[in-house]
Amino acid sequence: MPLLPLIGHQPLRDRLAAQWRSGRLPASILLHGPEGVGKQRLALWLGQMMLCTGDGSPCGECQACRYTLDVQHPDLHWIFPRPRIKDDPGSDEVKEDLEQAAGDRVKAHGLYKRPSGTEGIFVYVGRYLVQQSALSPALGRRKVFIIGDAERMVPQASSPEAANAFLKLLEEPPPTVTFILTSSEPSSLLPTIRSRVVAFRVSRLGDADMRRFLAEPVVRGAIGPGGNDDERVRLSDGAPGRLLFHDEQAAVFARAHAFLEAAQGGRDKWLRAAFGQGGKGARGAFSDVLDAVSVLLHERAKTAASSGHDRAAVAAARAMRAVEEAKLAAQQNVSPQLLSARLMRELSHLGS
Repeated sequence: MPLLPLIGHQPLRDRLAAQWRSGRLPASILLHGPEGVGKQRLALWLGQMMLCTGDGSPCGECQACRYTLDVQHPDLHWIFPRPRIKDDPGSDEVKEDLEQAAGDRVKAHGLYKRPSGTEGIFVYVGRYLVQQSALSPALGRRKVFIIGDAERMVPQASSPEAANAFLKLLEEPPPTVTFILTSSEPSSLLPTIRSRVVAFRVSRLGDADMRRFLAEPVVRGAIGPGGNDDERVRLSDGAPGRLLFHDEQAAVFARAHAFLEAAQGGRDKWLRAAFGQGGKGARGAFSDVLDAVSVLLHERAKTAASSGHDRAAVAAARAMRAVEEAKLAAQQNVSPQLLSARLMRELSHLGS
């Protein structure tokens, strides 16, 4: 069995299909929404529709659809955060790494873990995208590039040419190329990327669609025993991905809450917490915590703004920017202890 069928998002699917049929679908798209709602699966469905050669696109029966559902179509490229490849890999090495990772996701029917904090979309992947987009389609009339968790694109000052080439590509793709980016943190995307894509919001699933998701046998196997569907629907909050590896996510968010509490608990408390983060070897877990801190601060800013507490909203927004800078520094092998100390000092006045 290939990827699970796409469940839900029917109004957005109808809107995207209508734009595709009328020739008005943008060439560079951003699908954004809460984590775990199925943005990358929706992007794969959209890629299938654009590559389909049958009737009732996507028909699910033609050769192009079958290849796409197995993520084996030569004109479909699925890119997402991966561990950094040492040295300076060539395009063949990058292609092999991405295809193997995508194959692993297909074997799991699209039920996969969220990338760890140390994984990213590095500059050599940008070079690979530029190279691949210049080639003619191999099987159909178009090439589709899906870039999941696009906020993990890591800029490198040492390679401005590669970064600028990718930005130029997003702004003016070749006529046979479509880019579909997805992000749960669109505010964390580079401004130069946000300005070059047309955004579509992906909403949470309703309860009926969540129950359809839970009825899939492979989903039952991934979630494991315990609990009932009513509890799972409530726990998911319309994001089926939240049900996968829930215990791991809960532990990360518990650490993120403790991180924020320590930052506002006085100098002694945040220093002790900072130097308890571990050394270089703890960098992946630390980056995961920073991702969760970003989510918590976003929720705090949204709540404050809707309640008319403008100063608190601005403070939370500034804190989010500091966290994003720390996340970039974490990619450069900076010690989690030193990063924590600096970040907690900046966050110490968040609640004042």
